[in-house]
Amino acid sequence: MAIFLTGSTGYIGGYIAARLLERHPDRVNVLVRARDADDASERLWRSLQLHLGAQAFHEALGSRFQIFLGDLTSPHFGLDDTNYRRLAETTDSVIHCAASLNRKSEKSCLNVNLRGTLEVIQLARRTRQTRGLRRFSQVSTVAVAGHRNREVVQEDTSIDWERSDYDPYARTKKFCEHMVRELLPDVPRTVFRPSIVLGDSGRPETTQFDMVRAFVFLARLPILPFRPDDRIDIVPVDYVADAVVAIHQKERPEHEIYHLSSGTGSETFRQITDALSRAGGKLPPLFWEGLDSTFEGVISRLSRGRGRFGRGASLLKVFWPYLVWDTVFDNTRVVEEMGRTPAPFSSYCHGLLQFSVENHFSYPYRAWPAAAGWAAEMPLVRGGHAS
Repeated sequence: MAIFLTGSTGYIGGYIAARLLERHPDRVNVLVRARDADDASERLWRSLQLHLGAQAFHEALGSRFQIFLGDLTSPHFGLDDTNYRRLAETTDSVIHCAASLNRKSEKSCLNVNLRGTLEVIQLARRTRQTRGLRRFSQVSTVAVAGHRNREVVQEDTSIDWERSDYDPYARTKKFCEHMVRELLPDVPRTVFRPSIVLGDSGRPETTQFDMVRAFVFLARLPILPFRPDDRIDIVPVDYVADAVVAIHQKERPEHEIYHLSSGTGSETFRQITDALSRAGGKLPPLFWEGLDSTFEGVISRLSRGRGRFGRGASLLKVFWPYLVWDTVFDNTRVVEEMGRTPAPFSSYCHGLLQFSVENHFSYPYRAWPAAAGWAAEMPLVRGGHAS
């Protein structure tokens, strides 16, 4: 039997796929939107080469992955009845990680997050009816908590339907949690809510640069418009993936909802900037909290421009609400389950930002070795037939 993992070609999904391969014997059913077998292989290779060498990836294609060529938002994922039934009948549990993080596009969030989640739920219901479903795990976000200010938020009180949401991403993810709870009432469920996922605590490399670019923009400023003792809840992606896989594979997790966060151990802006300054041999920036409204206006104007500053300002404008809310998310549950806390951002932030700048905010992907004929060897299910 297999774990059905959505979002395997994404950043967090790639980490989860790698952890499953490393630590558990289960086969993994993955849905890949691609033109053909070679395109599907290349997309998965781009996601996993951060974790696996070429030979290990080749072996995983042949022995651990069942790749379904389809689209999350299409009815039955675009698979015909035979192959949709195969997916349902070989799936033992679900880790739903796929999502649109486009905070500026209501359309994208509605299509991928709501319609896509509904399709995954329908697959889970069919699996439950035919052979039973061991667990449905959903990767959500702490942003479902809506507008907050200087709070420590607990898992069971995060969602308040009377609160406004910051953006379409947060709003649709809140509804996704609601759909899973209402439509899979008799299935063991786990909801994981990561906070700001930024970098890997064990190495500086990353393939996700949006938030990093915003931090680099800030790191270059001599004056920051923040309260220096405000905390920012950042968690490394390796801790997130470790927690998702470990808790999903447990027979009886202690809780249904987990904040994958740094919680009350979250560092302040001053702690982070001091660490960056020491590592870079520079003077730390000054903090001038009264500049926040002026700074926000400057960012808005810069975001309409092009080039390095325009791109950085545009990203900073999107993430701004999550930088100034001075809110952290209690992580007692996941720390007790995992037996360890996440690494502090200050311990690895300089290497992450340095790697990103040196590589011009682009991961140096290795080419897909199509000549090796790997695509022809991998288990692949297309929309209309298996090959």
